[in-house]
Amino acid sequence: MAALAKKLTEQLKSKEFRTYLASTHFWGPVANWGIPIAAISDIRKDPKLISGKMTFALCLYSLVFMRFAWKVQPQNLLLFACHATNEAAQLTQGARFINYNYLSSKPAEQ
Repeated sequence: MAALAKKLTEQLKSKEFRTYLASTHFWGPVANWGIPIAAISDIRKDPKLISGKMTFALCLYSLVFMRFAWKVQPQNLLLFACHATNEAAQLTQGARFINYNYLSSKPAEQ
C-alpha cells in the first residue's frame, strides 16, 4: 500500500501532471460540470418549469461532445464523464417533461 501511495505522489508531482492541470483539456471539463450539476439539482423542482426545447438541445449537445471527447487524441475522459452525466440528467428531465406535459392529467390552471 505504501508503494502505491508513493507512486501516486510521484505522479501528482510530475511535470506532465502539472502541465495537464494548466491545460484546457482539464479546465474545459471542470467548467462544464456546472451544467450537469444544475440539471441534477433541478430534478426535484416542479416539472412545469422544464423547457422541452432546452432539454432536447442539451441532450444533443452532450451527445456531440461525448463523441468529441472520445475521438480527440488524447482522449478526454473527464469531458466524456461530464457529458455522460449531463446526458443522463437531461434524459431524466426530458422524461419528467414528457410525463408532466403529455402523459399525466394536470389539474386545470385557473
